[in-house]
Amino acid sequence: MAGERQHYYGKHGTPQKYDPAFKGPIYNRGCTDTICCVFLLLAIVGYVAVGIIAWTHGDPRKVIYPTDSRGEFCGQKGTKNANKPYLFYFNIVKCASPLVLLEFQCPTPQICVEKCPNRYLTYLNAHKSQDFEYYKEFCVPGFKNNKGVAEVLRDGDCPAVLTPSKPLAQRCFPAIHTHKGVLMVGNETTYEDGLGARKNVTELVEGAKKANGVLEARQLAMRIFEDYTVSWYWIVIGLVIAMVISLLFIVLLRFLAGIMVWVMIVMVILVLGYGIFHCYMEYARLRGEAGSDISLVDLGFQTDLRVYLHLRQTWMAFMIILSILEVIIILLLIFLRKRILIAIALIKEASRAVGYVMCSLLYPLVTFFLLCLCIAYWASTAIFLSTSNEAVYKIFSDTACSVAGKTCNPETFPSSNESRLCPGAYCQFAFYGGESNYHRALLGLQIFNVFMFFWLANFVLALGQVTLAGAFASYYWALNKPDDLPAFPLFSAFGRALRYHTGSLAFGALILAIVQIIRVMLEYLDQRLKAAENKFAKFLMTCLKCCFWCLEKFIKFLNRNAYIMIAIYGTNFCTSARNAFFLLMRNIIRVAVLDKVTDFLFLLGKLLIVGSVGILAFFFFTHRIRIVQDTAPPLNYYWVPILTVIIGSYLIAHGFFSVYGMCVDTLFLCFCEDLERNDGSQERPYFMSPELRDILLKGSAEEGKRADVEE
Repeated sequence: MAGERQHYYGKHGTPQKYDPAFKGPIYNRGCTDTICCVFLLLAIVGYVAVGIIAWTHGDPRKVIYPTDSRGEFCGQKGTKNANKPYLFYFNIVKCASPLVLLEFQCPTPQICVEKCPNRYLTYLNAHKSQDFEYYKEFCVPGFKNNKGVAEVLRDGDCPAVLTPSKPLAQRCFPAIHTHKGVLMVGNETTYEDGLGARKNVTELVEGAKKANGVLEARQLAMRIFEDYTVSWYWIVIGLVIAMVISLLFIVLLRFLAGIMVWVMIVMVILVLGYGIFHCYMEYARLRGEAGSDISLVDLGFQTDLRVYLHLRQTWMAFMIILSILEVIIILLLIFLRKRILIAIALIKEASRAVGYVMCSLLYPLVTFFLLCLCIAYWASTAIFLSTSNEAVYKIFSDTACSVAGKTCNPETFPSSNESRLCPGAYCQFAFYGGESNYHRALLGLQIFNVFMFFWLANFVLALGQVTLAGAFASYYWALNKPDDLPAFPLFSAFGRALRYHTGSLAFGALILAIVQIIRVMLEYLDQRLKAAENKFAKFLMTCLKCCFWCLEKFIKFLNRNAYIMIAIYGTNFCTSARNAFFLLMRNIIRVAVLDKVTDFLFLLGKLLIVGSVGILAFFFFTHRIRIVQDTAPPLNYYWVPILTVIIGSYLIAHGFFSVYGMCVDTLFLCFCEDLERNDGSQERPYFMSPELRDILLKGSAEEGKRADVEE
């Protein structure tokens, strides 16, 4: 066995040797990974430059207020379209393009109108009838009926077809479902377009259905926004309740770690049990009700999710999911009962460490603030970049023309030299974008914007991990706790991280950001390939997405432990990652026994907080309980505030438990180092507490014997 263990250590590095001068995090250290620090600073300077350029060219009002093809705002005081509040699209079908999400503009001529069309008309039928005066309201400003039908539609002066529309967010969208007999899916009625060509109305409907999908998405977004406006007050109260419960749980965990862990386990089982009972009661209540036996497949997707709650199959699905989750948790508790006792001892030690460094519980607020800055800068830059596009007009000609394809100004084109050179040419809207180098580089700037967001966000998270690791490592390596604990360990660790290891943090964050941006690109390609029928391409894309997902998880795990080694020894990123990986491999049994079991217990704690707040939000927003005299506001979708409270509660609970998680990981690595450096004698005493030493060494010995028997 000794030979095998020596061979095992040889494969996974050399164990640490006893060093009487080592007393925890090294204070006499130097700067690491300076080149990466320089690259990060240069990238930030470039990021600021991109933001300034975007803010110079972009106009975020385009997101809020509609603009026509010439960039004029609709319905804004002081403009020539002040009395025309609505935006009308010549060809709404083109708004279904995915590029609309990037450019916030539809690639079709647009004009401001006083009201949306309320009837179905074609230009061919209207231009010689009494409806023409009405039709002219939806043609370009200043339109004169001195051209033929073909010329008018060719020049984009008027739309070929008007469809009944309704205003939404000051934009006209077709109301296809409200006018029977006009546009029917599958109807073989035909119409004549402005050029006299006969077309099947199904073609129009198929295109209009795509645009109507955008309409339904916008309607859903507006209703969700309305729900937020009337329920934000109660959402904030729910999140405050989640924060109070999380803080109370952490404080109780500090003094009653063992009891609180078992209470947490029992409460999670009870909450899931109540969920199963509630689902069964709803399932039984719907028995015999009309329409409750419709299957989810037959119902299809509905934007109003309340419809699904009137189906027995929905509650049956919820009950099965909760039952499976309940059984899995109970089985894990049965098989991991001995390891849970060991994990509780580690959590108790982590509670002591957090108790001596209480300000560490507030550090997630610093991380949250810095992440909010990153998100705000990224979002504002993305909006300004997306609204930088301009309407581009080009010269078109049916005959040979030397200036065809060049950009033009529709207002000055009739009197320009180009018009005289080519009498038959016309200036027509081409696309949204621009001809400058800036406009050509917009897509690249958007990718750079996303990449820098990932890099800076990962850097902020890394800074928090190194800071907490340095503070908790100072606690562990204090021989006489808390007398040997340095003053202000959290602030000292934060200062060391910024002063010496900005480059190392940037290095680790850069690796993770590269993997994440690749995953984003794969998702984009996957969306583009969905319409393709190439099964091999889909299989390859699925494999790549799975591989990069696994790679991201592994890099996060490796970075986390590398940052702990950086906080203790002050080595560069690569050396710290290698040492941390080899240290974990030399203690792989303890990793399985302790690290993952504590993660499981913390997950149960998060689920308990989220489940409790989620149940409270569900009963409140569904008007099943009242708070004093106030009651929940009327909502379009009550799942909107409930999901918001649940997601927000999880993020809040995760923020508090992340401190404990980082503390446990740091103490675990320090424990493994302590075992390799010291032997527990008077000359080489252990730095771990006696309680932790007794249960961890006993548990590790049992696992070692078990492994020997299995071999």
